[in-house]
Amino acid sequence: MTAVIELDRVTLELGARAVLEDVSLSIGAGEFIGVLGANGSGKTSLMRALLGLLEPVSGSIRVLGKPASRGNPAIGYMPQIRATLAERRLRGRDFVACAFEGHRWGTSLGGASARRAVDEALARVDALALAERPLVSMSGGERQRLLLAQCLLGEPGLLLLDEPLISLDPHHMQATVDLVHKLQRESGITVLFSAHELNPLLHTLDRVLYLGRGHAALGTVDEVINGPVLSRLYGSKIDVMRLGGRIFVMSGAADLEHDEHRHEDGAHEHRHDGVHHPAHHHAHHN
Repeated sequence: MTAVIELDRVTLELGARAVLEDVSLSIGAGEFIGVLGANGSGKTSLMRALLGLLEPVSGSIRVLGKPASRGNPAIGYMPQIRATLAERRLRGRDFVACAFEGHRWGTSLGGASARRAVDEALARVDALALAERPLVSMSGGERQRLLLAQCLLGEPGLLLLDEPLISLDPHHMQATVDLVHKLQRESGITVLFSAHELNPLLHTLDRVLYLGRGHAALGTVDEVINGPVLSRLYGSKIDVMRLGGRIFVMSGAADLEHDEHRHEDGAHEHRHDGVHHPAHHHAHHN
């Protein structure tokens, strides 16, 4: 299998803190990889490094056979959504077209070929009906489709999706996962899909990449989501329970994934619940 992402003894730092430390791994063409880990474990930093926006302190990163570099058109990137998107009065088509225009929101597109590319991207995410609607009138799930359409412009070989399920209700979560999976199967694209919770991704994953305390574990769900591996990543005793086709990651009585990250249906920004959870205090601060 051709390697699309190769990390060779990579160390990434934020401030003076190593978020990844001497990590080596390889991800093949056409794989769907779920990227999991507590807040601050390095999920976003890894994606920024693959985009050439964060230089490794040591080691090397290769993406699609070349050293990671800024502005790689072969990568489609969906950053975490912010509330400001909901306030935009752009039509769906104009919003997708902005990916051609850089940061100049709403600038008219030049050329019929660019317009065709936008329509094709909208069609691939089943969003042609959103083309003339303003973003402000759309649900979180509908805006998610437009962000995904933006990522598809230029026929990328790699999709980096940073927490696309934040703030979505369970129905839109599943619809988003299913849509990305369909795109991955149809085009053979490689997907890194970061999330706070494993369960919405279970039926789509080829492998899971779990980050914690500077370390990384990459493998099948059974290889990675187990007590010994996660205990090493969290630095404390973790139990993994399987119940009714779902997996629960537990520290004592606390469900790490559910207690640490609570979402409000219809909210547009990630909200911490503000409650201190002693059982997994370490997950935030290591």
